[in-house]
Amino acid sequence: MRSFMFVALLAVACSGEVRAQDAAAGEKVFGVCKTCHQIGENAKNGVGPVLNGLIGRKSGSVPGYSYSAANKDSGITWDEPTFREYIKDPKAKIPGTKMIYAGLKDEQKTNDLLAYLKQFDADGKKK
Repeated sequence: MRSFMFVALLAVACSGEVRAQDAAAGEKVFGVCKTCHQIGENAKNGVGPVLNGLIGRKSGSVPGYSYSAANKDSGITWDEPTFREYIKDPKAKIPGTKMIYAGLKDEQKTNDLLAYLKQFDADGKKK
């Protein structure tokens, strides 16, 4: 019985790790972001900047997008922890940002969104 419980717990734990990397679920989460942002090879700036190659990119640096001074002067280089903090409450992370979004509080949806975004390099091609 103990070995069965161990296997069951291990299966649950492993399924959580797989879930953390669910880019397909992240694409669904990105549906909300599409109102303002584009991603992919043909992406263009809109209400918000293109999100291609976001992780590793300096905040306020997409050519042709008119950022707020707060965003340009934030000194942020996007990495996973910074993005997680920002997407949870954009106005708290960068006071004065133009981004009008209440925030994504669900950690699993944030995991999924990050998995989706990280697929795209700076040119919008899937890695």
